Amino acid sequence: MSVLLENVSNSVCLAFKALQQDKSGFVNKSKLKVLTANIGTLLDLYGVERGLEHFRSTTTLNFDQYKFYLQNEVFSSFPTKLPLAELREYESRIAEVCWLVCRKRYMQRDHKVFSDDAIYQLYRIFCVLAELVPDSKVDHSYQVLLHPSEVCNIAQTIANSLGCIFDEEDFTNLSISMGSVRLTPFLALLESRCVTGVKDVKAIAEAVTDVYQKIVEDVIKKGYLTKKGYIFPAMREFWFVLRPSELTYFKTRSEKDKCGTLTIEPGSRVEPTTGYRIILHFPERNFELGAPDHMTRLQWISALQLAADHSGGQQTYQRLQAAKRLLQRQGLIQEMIQAKTQLQQERTARQAAEGQAKELEALVKADSKKLGELAEVKVKLEKLLEEETQAKRDEEIVRALQARVLAEEWDKREELERLQKEQQLLLDEERIKRMEYEEKQRMKEEQLRSAENKLTQLEKERQALDEELKQARQKIISSEGMKDFLEAKLYQYAPVLREGDKVRRSHSFMPSTKERPVLLEVRPATLRRSSKK
Repeated sequence: MSVLLENVSNSVCLAFKALQQDKSGFVNKSKLKVLTANIGTLLDLYGVERGLEHFRSTTTLNFDQYKFYLQNEVFSSFPTKLPLAELREYESRIAEVCWLVCRKRYMQRDHKVFSDDAIYQLYRIFCVLAELVPDSKVDHSYQVLLHPSEVCNIAQTIANSLGCIFDEEDFTNLSISMGSVRLTPFLALLESRCVTGVKDVKAIAEAVTDVYQKIVEDVIKKGYLTKKGYIFPAMREFWFVLRPSELTYFKTRSEKDKCGTLTIEPGSRVEPTTGYRIILHFPERNFELGAPDHMTRLQWISALQLAADHSGGQQTYQRLQAAKRLLQRQGLIQEMIQAKTQLQQERTARQAAEGQAKELEALVKADSKKLGELAEVKVKLEKLLEEETQAKRDEEIVRALQARVLAEEWDKREELERLQKEQQLLLDEERIKRMEYEEKQRMKEEQLRSAENKLTQLEKERQALDEELKQARQKIISSEGMKDFLEAKLYQYAPVLREGDKVRRSHSFMPSTKERPVLLEVRPATLRRSSKK
């Protein structure tokens, strides 16, 4: 079952009983749709009430059937483990919806001492501490009952807060005669036994609020402390409220101006220092607090360590304490049953011994000679009875020791499971780091592979450029050979040109013709110099 559904079962049962028109234990589906829709809206679930039409073929449901529907259709989408602050928030919202359904039954009372808010807070206290017990008068029906010891503790706390005289013996006798109480007798008992003679409604409301914060809001301790600032290292006084999951501090005791919240984790550690100061060691940073005296510091150290020990649980601290008290009561009931059984056995044995004594007395009257023997037999029987009683007591002591050993083994087992969970978390973190390292290695390999491909491509381009350079050199070499060939041809035709010039000079009388052979002789030299270049 979901932890949230388990915590609100008493509130839902009271709302379910308020919707009943008779004492049959069944409620019409049309009324349950409204309650289911409101619960679903608070949980950010819409349309969850539509399935009631197709759930079973009847038009009415008993509480077992309705609770089964809530478990499978509404609360099944929630995780099994919720943060304690979120769990308290959801529980408070659902309780408010259930209170709107059943408030008329408990608000219509004459001579009210408690205010409307105080009655709602007492309703929440009752739902947290009460037990869901099957109704012996009606089949498939349940009653929400509060044990007299829990009522006595609440009444004594409220009476002490108001300075009233609380007669514990009278209250205990009244509780024994009444047995477990429902919500209406619970409110009547508190009005008649705790606040008699108190006319200040505001004081009564404050006393109820203190009990409400302790039991419902899971407040472990409240009080003034000084806190060292983060930017300016000066010690300032705040009103601190400690819960298992957080340490909240306010400017004043009214708890209206919230200054901040310190989240308490299972790994948090408390360390006392000099000057009545306390250091809270958190995984991220440390905080320094100051107490007014040594006793207050010891109380806060114990409370802070208690909050750190219960910060990682799935259930609130006060519910765990109520469950422990329930187990203790059940153990006491079993011990009482065993004591009654033992007493009955001793009574039977005593009756049997008395019958034997009567027979022995008759035999003594009949025969006085056997009087000594019968007396010895009686002594032996009494001794055996005492030995048997002692043996049973020893057996009970052994059983109690065995139960204590089993409880210690259970605590060790829980500690081992917690260590195993922490080890699993560390392994998950190591696995995530390894995956990140493999991803980085894969990216490096891809980059290396792309660089190798680029290097290969550049090598191919270099080879292509070398080939083009080689071809260009071959072309240059071939062009130089062609140039040499042309120069050789030019040398072959040079003598013929010289002879033609001589013939032309012999037949010419112009003086300017002497310059031409010089020009013909210079040209080959000019061509040779250009070719050499």
